[in-house]
Amino acid sequence: MRVNAVVVAAGEGKRMGATVPKAYLPIGNRPMILHTLSRFAVSQVRKVIVVAGRDELSACQELIESDSRLQGLEFVVEAGGPRRQDSVSRGLARVDPDCEIIVIHDGARPFVPAYLIDQCIEIALVEGAVVVGVPARNTIKVVSPDNRVVATLPRASLWEIQTPQVFQINLIREAYKAAEQENIEATDDAMLVERLGKSVRVLEGHPTNIKITVPEDILFAEALLREGRVVG
Repeated sequence: MRVNAVVVAAGEGKRMGATVPKAYLPIGNRPMILHTLSRFAVSQVRKVIVVAGRDELSACQELIESDSRLQGLEFVVEAGGPRRQDSVSRGLARVDPDCEIIVIHDGARPFVPAYLIDQCIEIALVEGAVVVGVPARNTIKVVSPDNRVVATLPRASLWEIQTPQVFQINLIREAYKAAEQENIEATDDAMLVERLGKSVRVLEGHPTNIKITVPEDILFAEALLREGRVVG
């Protein structure tokens, strides 16, 4: 079984208010993207396509090559597109010809447990599609444009979906092709598979699989590292 991964690290991270792209911000004196790729280096993934900003391609390549902890990981760096969906599509175009399973992951989720990646791969091999998520802990309300509650959703059935999202390669390619033909934009990859009428399995993830979005997230990530809370 040949497994590839697309790690999306092309976002500017405007909400971070930083002078460098989010993927290169340090967590524990190590750039975020290297933390993320470390998780794949000890998983079943054999090749990672890192989708970076067009202006960061050379810097990203050099950064990865300079990290001794990643030397056993095969990788290529690909230029991202204007939307996340475009970046993933460009990553998918670079997978190996014999790839069977593709793992799609946000570069800004640096602490995804490697065991979780491997569990998703095994499930996708049998069921076709699987995403990681955690049950919603807060009450979720539908709110109108004028900030009035329209409905309160039953929390028991609500999950916050994360990455990795893992698919049989032919399935995700079919989903992306249909989205392009119908001019559909989705907030995650699984939505495109769902539109085909295919079942997507949800695997409960880990609370430290956080996404770095705002400056406070960096502080939390640093605390997780200091306290040894990051799961292998």
